[in-house]
Amino acid sequence: MHAEKNWSNLINWFSLRPRITGLLLFLILSIAIVSVSVLRNQILRDEEHDEMQTILSDIHQNIEQSLKNCYTTTVSLALTIDDDGIPQNFDTIGKQLVYSNLIVSAVQLVPHGIIKYIYPLKGNEAAMNLNILDAENLKAEAEKSIETQKIYFAGPLELRQGGIGIVGRLPIYNNNKFWGFAAVIIKLNTLFEVSGINSINKTKYEFQFSKKNPITSKEQFFIPSKTDLSKCYFVSQSINDSDWILYLIAKKPYTIYSSILLSAILGFIIALLVSVLTTKLLKRPKELSLLLKNQETKLLKNEMKFKTIFDQATIGFVIIDAQTGDFIDANNKYCAMLGYTLEEIKEKGVASMTHPDDIEKTVINIKKLNEGEIKEYISEKRTLSKSGKYIWVKLTVSPLWETNEKPTTLIAFIEDITKRKKAEELIIKSQARYKSLIDTIDGIVWEYDLETKSSTFISKKIETILGYTKEEYCESSSFWEDHIHPDDLEFTLALSAKENKNYIDHDLEYRMIAKNGEIVWIRDIMNFVFEDDKPIISRGIMIDITKMKESEIALNNSLELVTEQNKRLLNFSYIVSHNLRSHTCNIESIISLIELAESEEERKELMLLLKTVSISLDETMKHLNEVVNINTNMSLIIKPLNLNLFINKAKEVLNEKIIQSETTFITNVPLDALINYNSAYLESILYNLISNAIRYKHIDRKPIITIKLHKEKDKDVIEISDNGIGIDLVKNGDKIFGMYKTFGNNADARGIGLFITKNQVDAMGGTLTLDSIPNIGSTFKIYT
Repeated sequence: MHAEKNWSNLINWFSLRPRITGLLLFLILSIAIVSVSVLRNQILRDEEHDEMQTILSDIHQNIEQSLKNCYTTTVSLALTIDDDGIPQNFDTIGKQLVYSNLIVSAVQLVPHGIIKYIYPLKGNEAAMNLNILDAENLKAEAEKSIETQKIYFAGPLELRQGGIGIVGRLPIYNNNKFWGFAAVIIKLNTLFEVSGINSINKTKYEFQFSKKNPITSKEQFFIPSKTDLSKCYFVSQSINDSDWILYLIAKKPYTIYSSILLSAILGFIIALLVSVLTTKLLKRPKELSLLLKNQETKLLKNEMKFKTIFDQATIGFVIIDAQTGDFIDANNKYCAMLGYTLEEIKEKGVASMTHPDDIEKTVINIKKLNEGEIKEYISEKRTLSKSGKYIWVKLTVSPLWETNEKPTTLIAFIEDITKRKKAEELIIKSQARYKSLIDTIDGIVWEYDLETKSSTFISKKIETILGYTKEEYCESSSFWEDHIHPDDLEFTLALSAKENKNYIDHDLEYRMIAKNGEIVWIRDIMNFVFEDDKPIISRGIMIDITKMKESEIALNNSLELVTEQNKRLLNFSYIVSHNLRSHTCNIESIISLIELAESEEERKELMLLLKTVSISLDETMKHLNEVVNINTNMSLIIKPLNLNLFINKAKEVLNEKIIQSETTFITNVPLDALINYNSAYLESILYNLISNAIRYKHIDRKPIITIKLHKEKDKDVIEISDNGIGIDLVKNGDKIFGMYKTFGNNADARGIGLFITKNQVDAMGGTLTLDSIPNIGSTFKIYT
């Protein structure tokens, strides 16, 4: 009750003082108008700044993406250089790279700073053999790329072949030595066209492009436009891997002040009128009620007028019927965007102006808004313009509703993103071409992130070379180590760890196990990518060299075989030459003596001697023929043989000598032991070695022959030992297995047994060794 009385007294006080009341009302309204004007100025300025920032960000993103594609182009060029520093298939790969990267007009390889390789050469002849490290206007930026050890985009500069362009240079190191550059040439107009610079609204904005001059260190502008930005309103962004700065400058930054000033003046006039009218009304109490109603009506109308800012917005606005999807209202920006008038817009609905492929998603989102499932949604879709073409727009849709009520209208904020979509499509195509190019390389291209310790890329060629999918490779962080051949794993990991520790570019050769179990020889060429002198990525290419390795192994085997055959042939030729010459000389001598013989008895003796020599010659020819048969027999039948059966067979043949010499046998061979051999050769080898052990027994002791079968390095070894007279290997080691070589005083020693045995073992692809000590005994080992 007391409060109501105070409130009534306050109203009466103001009613009795109309001038003070009018003045206070004018001050309050003025303060409100100034606050609204300042707020509106800030909103409009922020909207303009956001629009400029969005436009410049799109341009910046397009340029950045284009330059990143150029980086992959230079890396692909660098991979054409072999270990000797010589580019391989430069024209073929250069052609693919220029075709796959739309902004690149030419690619170069610049060994030692001198341009030696250009594709396409036509039209770029003037740049050939140019030493960029000696050219005054090129040297500084070229050295900068060497200093940073990464790609650096020089220019814009006047190209020797004509025109203004940008040169991206990536320094290449071969065996840790500077080799030169891989470079791409980009025409400045092409870069501007791809980035969207040429399509900005020239009536509202200007674009400027600058960089710091490497010689004068002053900012240099490249577009004949404003260069003094101190009094301009602009936004700017810098470009990585260069010293470029992009500017977007507002041509008319103060136009918003006129509308704000007009609104403020109108507000002050209204405030003044309100205060005057209030004063008069207070002076005329009887007319107060009517005047207040009239004033409320005017204020309402003025409020609606202030909503004209709706039409001055820099993005499109539309109001939509939430139930039917019809357009209720649209601002000027939206009408201009699509080319329709406001009346034409109101005759259409959301569905009729939406691309058929986007209608379903739009209807679902509006339904969720109406049912309160979501408060707003942001989407990108295609909208039909008056010209019949669809443009891409980004829209944010929100409901206009009262609390706890279903929305009856929706408001949509719409931005034209057609240029951005086209740029994204161009980037996607470029990336697809780059990926296609990588997949055509005859090797597995890979990339590994050194910070996250994970694979970031593997080319599709892994499916052809190793049989695994890209997904299988990337799922396991240890896939590479798990599939290296066990025999190569230790040295491969050790060598790789050593080189990786020092971050030295290198290549390895090792074997991997393919998915089908086959062994694949790999040559892995690896290099590192640095940022701020820190290695961040390792990448390389794994080349299948299996056929080359198989050819190399086959060639070495063939060389060993031919070398061995030549040795045998040379040795055999010496034997034939010596033995046959000896017999023929004897025959010639005897025939000469027969011719000079004086009696018939002397001739008969000489004829008997001649017969003996001819028999010896025949025996020699048989021995030589047997050796020839061993070395030329290409169709030996090899099958599993029971070793014990052939040992017993040799004993049976030599049974009489065994009994006479009282020879003892110690046999350590499993009863079911099988070896793969030719039966005739095995029988002959065992016979000769056992026979020799008996023949060359020691005079002071009974012979003991030990026969064993064991394994050495996965090979079967037949070991035959005796306690006989032994052989001095120091004196006779080089002629142990020679033909007609004897080392004892046995009258029946012919020196042919060991020679034939050695040839038979060699013919089977095995090895025959001898370990002997005089007066102790001998041990022969047959490696099958």
